[in-house]
Amino acid sequence: MPIDLPGTPFNKAIKASKFVRKELLEIIKQRKVDLAEGKASTTQDILSHMLRTSDENGVFMKELDIADKILGLLIGDHDTASAACTFIVKFLAELPHIYDKVYEEQMEIANSKAPGALLNWDDIQNMKYSWNVACEVMRLAPPVQGSFREVLNDFIFNGFTIPKGWKLYWSANSTHKNAEYFPEPEKLDPTRFEGNGPAPFTFVPFGGGPRMCPGKEYARLEILVFMHNLVKRFKWQKLLPDEKIIVDPMPMPARGLPVRLIPHKKP
Repeated sequence: MPIDLPGTPFNKAIKASKFVRKELLEIIKQRKVDLAEGKASTTQDILSHMLRTSDENGVFMKELDIADKILGLLIGDHDTASAACTFIVKFLAELPHIYDKVYEEQMEIANSKAPGALLNWDDIQNMKYSWNVACEVMRLAPPVQGSFREVLNDFIFNGFTIPKGWKLYWSANSTHKNAEYFPEPEKLDPTRFEGNGPAPFTFVPFGGGPRMCPGKEYARLEILVFMHNLVKRFKWQKLLPDEKIIVDPMPMPARGLPVRLIPHKKP
């Protein structure tokens, strides 16, 4: 129950959000000063954009509203990608044959680069198997478990009539475990994403339709760069083989997934 009692997770969350908002408001106030003095650009980031952009009536957002939106962006941008990367580390430690194929692909890309050269867009596009692995990991452990939506039109689902205007919760986790579309749904199998991949709206870690996550391609870039830099340097072992997974609100290993890194021997 969402009752603000001392010591509860809800109480801790309220305190934490107040602390973060206070820090964000200080940053927002300083940015307003910097913009006024010409020390910051109106196009340098989303914060400057929100401070300088009004609605159709010429009304600008209040500082607290901007802080709330930045807080949402921090959670949506950081927590989701970090959860995905965590489970990639987990599954690659558990499945060495999958790790070996990812390593082979990443080393082929690394060896094609001049010393000190950074990854480019073509390199990312060539990480096909690695992205299939990442997608299959997000199928098994979607960072966002689901979301609420409003029904736009009456429809029937499994014999139940769902009226227009009702609120419903769509579950990514349940959708991803549907054996009709994913045989042996608990098995990690990157080949599910070869060719055309899963049927539309059966794989929804980023949502679907016009409300799909706008950061999908950024997340793809972030995850693949992480995989490249980690795999080409290390193998690793889980220190807690039977570590439990908790969901609060995103799935995460209960003890933080401690691992032992094993550097690759230089040839």
